[in-house]
Amino acid sequence: MKLYKLSVVLKEPSSDTSDKYLAEVPALSGCRAWGNTAAEAMANLQAVAAAYLDSYKEHGDSLPPEVEPIAGDATDTVISEVLVAV
Repeated sequence: MKLYKLSVVLKEPSSDTSDKYLAEVPALSGCRAWGNTAAEAMANLQAVAAAYLDSYKEHGDSLPPEVEPIAGDATDTVISEVLVAV
């Protein structure tokens, strides 16, 4: 299993997001998920993004250049990135 580094946008609940948190991967057109909490939206997005990447692989399509594979094995490596505004 490979790990991929994906940039994610998380939007606060609003009328545009059906009053749910919305998490999306801009590099993967249509790859988005909603949740009642930010954590739920991110967990849902992880499952959706994995399905997107599997679909690319199954169809032999090239991944967008913004999707960056990370060296290592998912069974022994944990990668996390956080954006903090102050």
